[in-house]
Parts: sequence; structure tokens; C-alpha cells
Amino acid sequence: SFSSGDDALTDRRARILSRGLPKQKPIEGVKQVVVVASGKGGVGKSTTADILTITFLFLTQTKEVGLLDADIYGPSIPNMMNLKGNPELTSKNLMRPLKNYGIACMSMGFLIEEAAPVVWRGLMVMQAVEKLLRQVDWGQLDYLVIDMPPGTGDVQLSVSQNIPIAGAVIVSTPQDVALLDAHKGAEMFRKVHVPVLGLVQNMSVFQCPKCKHETHIFGADGVRDLAKTLGLDILGDIPLHVNIRETCDSGQPVVISQPQSDAAKAYLKIAVEIVRRLPVAPA
Repeated sequence: SFSSGDDALTDRRARILSRGLPKQKPIEGVKQVVVVASGKGGVGKSTTADILTITFLFLTQTKEVGLLDADIYGPSIPNMMNLKGNPELTSKNLMRPLKNYGIACMSMGFLIEEAAPVVWRGLMVMQAVEKLLRQVDWGQLDYLVIDMPPGTGDVQLSVSQNIPIAGAVIVSTPQDVALLDAHKGAEMFRKVHVPVLGLVQNMSVFQCPKCKHETHIFGADGVRDLAKTLGLDILGDIPLHVNIRETCDSGQPVVISQPQSDAAKAYLKIAVEIVRRLPVAPA
């Protein structure tokens, strides 16, 4: 009959598809992976990933935390974490992460010349991602934060399909063009069954340092409206503040150099919200 033929075809298709997907395998020694992503570039995703990782460490004190910079084309974590040099190799030929502020860091930026552009096709990028995921000796980590490249391409899919991810955080500015891409980013994670923990509204308000007048340069509530549309939570707002930019550029992130500032408190609030939403980690 036709229906049994259809069933057989559906069955066969499902088998072929499942064969094509890599089996998710945890990163050795890592309990939970949190990815920080954005649809658009330039919305402050790496800054957010960087500062949140340090905040995780402050917040949980007894926990071990790592940061993986998966932005192959534009690695910025070495600069923000004030780290330089090549990783040492262990006896098992695994790369040892570089450490600063108590955080283990790995980035493509440690493996190539600082000013050298990465002019690679997809396959080479995938091999680099595989290397960063599987050939690093993280020791024992409670949290590994992955700074994703912008967009919804090969790297995002490869990471999502290769390792179990406890949750994704999506960063956007309240600007329409950024929100369109953030929407796509959230939908992509849903398609690959990665729980989206919530959205971060970055560069939400600018306060004039002289007269204290507040201006919503990129619009006021764009990310809030998107969160409503998607049925997601807003994890917090981060102001557009020169101190955040300056301290990150100098490798002294604001939560370390100015822990009492409003900006540092905004990041702390977001980190609390993320930890609250994560599933209970395996013991």
C-alpha cells in the first residue's frame, strides 16, 4: 500500500539524517556550557561574554570558570582579557588555556599573528572550531562560556551539534537592524534544541557625563518588544558607557577595575539571572 511505502521512505530519511549529524559529546572536564551569541556584529557580544565570565567567577567564588573565543575571524578575547602568547602543550598534545583573573581562556587569537587576517573557507573554519572544542585541556570547569561569532552560520551549527549546551544568551542593541538578526539567532537555537535563557539589551541608554541627561541612542525598548514576541525573558540592560569600552580595550574589564560602578552592577544582575535559569549541573 501507499501508506506503508510512505512510512518506509520517512523511516529511511530519518536514518540518513541521523547518520549525518554528529553525536553530541561533552567537553572533557566541563560541567556546563553557556554560549553568548548575537545575530549582528558590533552589538557588544564579546564584551558581554568577557565580562559575564569574570562575573560568574565573582558570583560563584568556589566554581572554576573558562572562556572560549569561537569567533574565528575576529577573536577579541585575548585583548579584552589582557593575554598574549601561544598555549603550551600537555604530554597528551592538548593545548593548555592561558589564564588571567582566575579564568582559563582559549582563542584563535593565541594561535595566529595578531594582525594576520583569517582568510579561510568553511571547512578550515570547522576544523579550527573542532580543535578549540576538543584539543584543549580545560582541567575541571563548572562553567565554560563560549563567545560565538555573529550570525547563524557554520560555527554556530557546529558548536550546537557537537556539544551539549546548557543555555544560550542573545545580546542585541534596541536598534531595528540588530533586532531582526537577534530574532534569527534565537530561532536558530530553537531549531537545534538549545535552550535560550534570555536576551540582553546592550547599549540601552546613554547618560551625558556633564548634565546627566539620558538619551536612548539606539531606541528605548526594542529588545523588550522582541522578548515578548519570542516569549523570552530579558536578563538585563547594559548602558552605553565609555568606561565599559575603555576598560575592555585596556584588558581591565569594568567588573574588575570599577566593581562599584553602575555598569558592573548591571553585569552582575545579568550573571545572577543566567545562573538562576541554568539546569542543575551534573555533580
